[in-house]
Amino acid sequence: MTSKPELKGRPELRGRAARLAHLLPTGRAQAARTPFVLLVVLLLGGGLIGLLVLNSALSEGAFRLDDLQRETKELTDEEQALQRDIDAYSAPDALQRRARELGMVPGGDPAFLGPDGKVKGVPSAASAARAPLVLAPEALATATAPLPSPQSTPRSPHATTTPGR
Repeated sequence: MTSKPELKGRPELRGRAARLAHLLPTGRAQAARTPFVLLVVLLLGGGLIGLLVLNSALSEGAFRLDDLQRETKELTDEEQALQRDIDAYSAPDALQRRARELGMVPGGDPAFLGPDGKVKGVPSAASAARAPLVLAPEALATATAPLPSPQSTPRSPHATTTPGR
């Protein structure tokens, strides 16, 4: 009877158990398991690090989005305030008040030129109590200087004054 040498660490098997034992890996297969475990650990670690980097990038993007939304809201509020100012300045009563402050007066009846060159309508001059005067801001300071007092100027007995002039 020929007996097979007994493997180290394994009891001698007979029959069906011996046939099945030949299908199981021996000690050499144990060494091949180590690189696989290292590969799985590296893949899991790399995946976790990748998720951490992705999560950080998403968080940074969320903070940037919040900043941009806040800035957009502030700029929208400023735009609306400026539009209100424009509307207030372009209102007809505000335009008329500022025009009067500048010395402008309403115009008279206009005349129109037809395509053939004929004048249509009768033009009239603007009725102004005084001549319009538009001064530069620098000239306004000197224009509002007090006039000389009437006591300092000699009056002739024949001079008459007209009210409003």
